[in-house]
Amino acid sequence: MAQWNPFEDLATLRQEIDRAFEGIGVGQDPLRQVAFLPGRGPRRYPLINLLEDKDHLYIEALTPGVDPQSLNVSVIHNRLTIAGEKTSIAGDVKPEAFHRSERASGKFVRTVDLPVEVANEGVQAEYKNGLLVVTVPKAEKAKPKQINVKVA
Repeated sequence: MAQWNPFEDLATLRQEIDRAFEGIGVGQDPLRQVAFLPGRGPRRYPLINLLEDKDHLYIEALTPGVDPQSLNVSVIHNRLTIAGEKTSIAGDVKPEAFHRSERASGKFVRTVDLPVEVANEGVQAEYKNGLLVVTVPKAEKAKPKQINVKVA
């Protein structure tokens, strides 16, 4: 016959409570910048892909519904920051009229540490069909160097 252990039950209860608070963002680092997703746990916005080739880093940020004029892109000390605002389409519709509201709106800021040293000059950003593509040139010392092998 198994014995009842009240401390085990308390530990299980604590884990369940911790999971509930994690879902609403309580207890997380308050300095972490996350987006506005009411009714859900915080998520980073915009969602990004970060890729590279020999000379550049490419950051693709998914930003549908964002006015390109509201976007602000900056690169400082190998950190890329994307800021902007996604406006609400509803306009004059009162919140109580919604049956479902899953498309969030509001201001956002996303900062990404870049994996290599970059040159701040020559950064380019292009917005097309809800996709923001930022091209960041690598610093000369971060680019791969070809080393010739001498045959003796």
